[in-house]
Amino acid sequence: MNSELFLQITDTSLKIGLGAIIAAATAWVVLRRSNPQPVASARDNRRLQILEDVSTQVGTVTHIFAKYSSLVVESIQFGERWPQARRAELDAVNSELVAEFKKLAEAEAKLLMLGEKNLERSLRLYGAKIAVYRKQVYIGRKDISLEQITALKNTIVQVREQFYDMLSRKYDRLLASA
Repeated sequence: MNSELFLQITDTSLKIGLGAIIAAATAWVVLRRSNPQPVASARDNRRLQILEDVSTQVGTVTHIFAKYSSLVVESIQFGERWPQARRAELDAVNSELVAEFKKLAEAEAKLLMLGEKNLERSLRLYGAKIAVYRKQVYIGRKDISLEQITALKNTIVQVREQFYDMLSRKYDRLLASA
């Protein structure tokens, strides 16, 4: 083989290889710059899903607490005349509320896992306010007025609204960045 032909083939091969490397590097840089968020977006979507799950768990606790609260207030109003069937219903709702508190603790853990300490504190305060209500408003208690019960419920509603305000702001920020 002629050395001049060999040099031409080698030169052409090197130019083609170098061109391919430059094209691949350029394509990689362009793709990285035009779509830098796939990992961040997936992470943000996961965080959004966790926040939605927490919201659902809090909503479930709120619903069960509303049932519990109405039944226990009814029991205080009726006193000894309160039907046994309603007492059994209250016992079932009370058990349901206790079971949901476990899920509320799991929601707190998820928030801590995300580094959302303020949200977790707010949620823990919400659960604590419900626990205080349950300790103060119970079957057979005669020395509590409806105004006192309403005041206790209003503090729970305020704490829940504060939690949802914080959660909503965090959710909106994540949606804006996703």
